[in-house]
Amino acid sequence: VQLQASGGGLVQTGGSLRLSCAGSGFSLDGYSIGWFRQAPGKEREGVSCISSSDDRVYYAESVKGRFTMSRDNAKTTVNLQMNSLKPEDTAVYYCAGSWRTLITSTALIPSMYEYWGQGTLVTVSS
Repeated sequence: VQLQASGGGLVQTGGSLRLSCAGSGFSLDGYSIGWFRQAPGKEREGVSCISSSDDRVYYAESVKGRFTMSRDNAKTTVNLQMNSLKPEDTAVYYCAGSWRTLITSTALIPSMYEYWGQGTLVTVSS
């Protein structure tokens, strides 16, 4: 199982980016998919998760109201629309997959995920 994250780049404060996560040769249907980020010198933190059971989405408090996570209709891609970006959003963003049905207490914990993609760098300039 391989995941591929894409869509990172350089953007000014207040700008937007759209990240995508795709499965390499398989559908993401049936997997909980999470987005995580890691800034230099900091621990990896959960950003958002879309649950496998009902597509319910969980967000970290730091991104609520600014980021929106969704699956495409074909269930082949999971997207993270990031608006009103701030310099503190600068990080390498990773998508991850889990066969578990993740809920509020587990959705943003890295160890709950079995599969990880390579990261994509998001840089927000001030």
